[in-house]
Amino acid sequence: MTTHAVPREPQQDRSRATRQRLLEAAIDCLASLGWAGTTVAVVAERAGVSRGAAQHHFRTREELVTAAVEYGTEVRTAQMRERLNALSGRRLPTLDVLTTLADFYTSALFRAALQLWVAASSDEQLRAQVLPLEARVGREAHRLALQALGADESIPGVRETVQATLDLVRGLGLADLLTDDSARRTRLLTQWAQTLDRVLTPPPA
Repeated sequence: MTTHAVPREPQQDRSRATRQRLLEAAIDCLASLGWAGTTVAVVAERAGVSRGAAQHHFRTREELVTAAVEYGTEVRTAQMRERLNALSGRRLPTLDVLTTLADFYTSALFRAALQLWVAASSDEQLRAQVLPLEARVGREAHRLALQALGADESIPGVRETVQATLDLVRGLGLADLLTDDSARRTRLLTQWAQTLDRVLTPPPA
């Protein structure tokens, strides 16, 4: 009788898969348990790996959660970019753009990021890790919003209007933390979409 050996998963692939499980579990823990409840041990258990395996990838909780928020943001940004690229130059309706942005700021990832920001506000070492990440995320969010809205920053006031849009949807995300704010959010976004269309549409030559 001949037996065939089952191909073993390469070590690098296993390591990458373990890291991804940890990052996703960290986002989930931050969003549902908050900063205080998100320890390396808790994240490891939720990810289905040992604490030692977790600490092999991330020496501290701070490293783990910062990397998790960065990873989650990169995934969501890539998804948005793919959606825009698939349009082949066509532009999404403004309300659809605003709804997509609002979906991000009411997601588990945003809740996780918010927990990280609050913790960083009173922890100097953590803040030093979070500030560069927040700056990169802010720049990328602004670029994507410009692309999605088809906005021309060379027009006076457009840059500020797009930034105000991001501030608006972020604020709506905060309003959704304690209660379902979806009905009011829809009304506000509908009104703001009309305002954006008036501001961002170039006047006829």
